[in-house]
Amino acid sequence: MTEENYNYRTSQTLLRNQFPGKGKLQIPIIPRFKAKEDDFNDLLLIGFDKTHLEDQNHLDRMVHFFLYDYRFERVWKNPDNDIEKLSRYRAVLSPDFSMYLEMAPVMQLYNVFRNRWCGAYWASKGIRVVPSVNWGDESTFDFCFDGIEKGSVVAVSTYMASEHDHRKDQKEWFLAGYNEMLRRIEPEKIICYNTPFPEMQGDIVYVDYERSSWRYMDYERKAAPNNDLDCYKIGGAKQDICDTIDVYMIGKGGGSAFGGKWRPSPKKPEDQRFLGKPGEIKTTYKNGYRVETKIGEDGRATVERHHTDHKQPWAHSDPHDHPIHWNNPAGFPDPQPAINYPDGAPEFKQFRGYYMKNTIVPANTYEQNQFVTISDFKTCMRWHGEVEFMWNGTTYNITHRKDKISISVSYRQETEKLCDTADEVLDYMVGEDRLRDVITQVTVTDRTI
Repeated sequence: MTEENYNYRTSQTLLRNQFPGKGKLQIPIIPRFKAKEDDFNDLLLIGFDKTHLEDQNHLDRMVHFFLYDYRFERVWKNPDNDIEKLSRYRAVLSPDFSMYLEMAPVMQLYNVFRNRWCGAYWASKGIRVVPSVNWGDESTFDFCFDGIEKGSVVAVSTYMASEHDHRKDQKEWFLAGYNEMLRRIEPEKIICYNTPFPEMQGDIVYVDYERSSWRYMDYERKAAPNNDLDCYKIGGAKQDICDTIDVYMIGKGGGSAFGGKWRPSPKKPEDQRFLGKPGEIKTTYKNGYRVETKIGEDGRATVERHHTDHKQPWAHSDPHDHPIHWNNPAGFPDPQPAINYPDGAPEFKQFRGYYMKNTIVPANTYEQNQFVTISDFKTCMRWHGEVEFMWNGTTYNITHRKDKISISVSYRQETEKLCDTADEVLDYMVGEDRLRDVITQVTVTDRTI
């Protein structure tokens, strides 16, 4: 055996056995958090991805990892790299590696181990650590609370379990695990990132998600040297932020990987057209044209007719139909590419030949159609949304054709670009600007999802 091989085989990067835990699984134990008098007064958190060695403005916050895993995988792969930075903050929550219900059980166990190992390691380096607790279904209860001492302060997030955007809440799943946590750990305090459910018991320290987000942090924004990116200063340290900053995402990692089942958004009245009584046809008057949505036997839309060519007459007949599929794990209405009728459309019959009352559904306003983030736009593209928007006096249309996404200036086929991904669409030039750079600023005159 070479020295190199020996060093690798015996390294803690591979073995991770320096923090023996209790029981069969030997999950590392995070030492009990020793709270100071003012630790929880008006507590705010800061995401790991917003921390920086030169930060001087937010050191009174605790660092959280309620982020997508790729934003903090580094703390597992290279645990020494961030010790100096993390030690400067008030405390650090252990990394919330995902525990999605759909995950293989061995991956759920692995992520609990990684959570506790990182927490134990940081504590061994003198960092004050609060264990983050997450769980899957009841089958995870035998290991997902291991490595946390009884009476510890713990941290949870209700964001993924709460009703938001197009998602129903997952409260039943959350409370089952939360109540089991209370029974097994008997926590001294529970730091709750995002609004607690009324049913939650215990000494809860509520941390306001909005006030902890980047929007309320002391950022200084400057133009980037290459004019393609924005540079942000956090406590004097310049960082490049790619594209447009999305709404500060927290709360991933628990419940369903699909975020809960789809529901109509109260902020988008047009969503109501996808649900109704069997046989009902819902009519929406949108941006100068009519949409008829047919409701099937299960109360969900099956097909809708658009009385427009979406200003791409080379690709759409007026009218044309979109079958609507629901056979996706997220439960989203998923309009399929257009069925065109160059020789005239067939009758849009109602349920079993019977005509029921036609229900009018209000259309969205321009403000309700607006893309808030790049992620919002990508979600729209994922579910085959059709979009019309204006930028600097020019109108553009985005539609779907088989496995391609089409974007063009209205009525100008020579400007059309067929794209494979939403990212390719975002690279389309709208005048002198890249769509990616202005997508949250364009006037969205119409969108179907």
